Amino acid sequence: MAATELLNGFGKVYLTVEYDAANGWVYNEWLGYQTHVGIVAGADAWLLPLREHRCAYLLNDNRQVVGPWDHAVDWIVTNWAPRAIAQGLTHFANVVGAESMAAGSARLMALGLHGQLQMHLFDNSEAARAWLRAAQAAATPPRGK
Repeated sequence: MAATELLNGFGKVYLTVEYDAANGWVYNEWLGYQTHVGIVAGADAWLLPLREHRCAYLLNDNRQVVGPWDHAVDWIVTNWAPRAIAQGLTHFANVVGAESMAAGSARLMALGLHGQLQMHLFDNSEAARAWLRAAQAAATPPRGK
């Protein structure tokens, strides 16, 4: 699947969504300031590749987000997450700059989900990828069994 780019009102890419077939997860990269409308459109855009590929794993990269996105946390928790979980999402790796405002929003989201799915915050992509690979390995039955 080719990457999908979502554009803001100024014609700038604010989100890239891509199914990473080699790793078996959906990868999102957010850029710049995030509006409520953009977050809703972006989060809904993730649902398509998650569903098409029956994918349970999501790598969400917020390292290039400017500012908080607290204004969308309630919608994500009460609207988007139940739909994503219903179609099979089990593991959500969220990469944020440790001291960024986006990290605070991500912590609010994790608290709001109350363990409905496995969501972990990371300050680097390598650790997030390792966590997703470990989850995939644990979910895969041994060969010959």
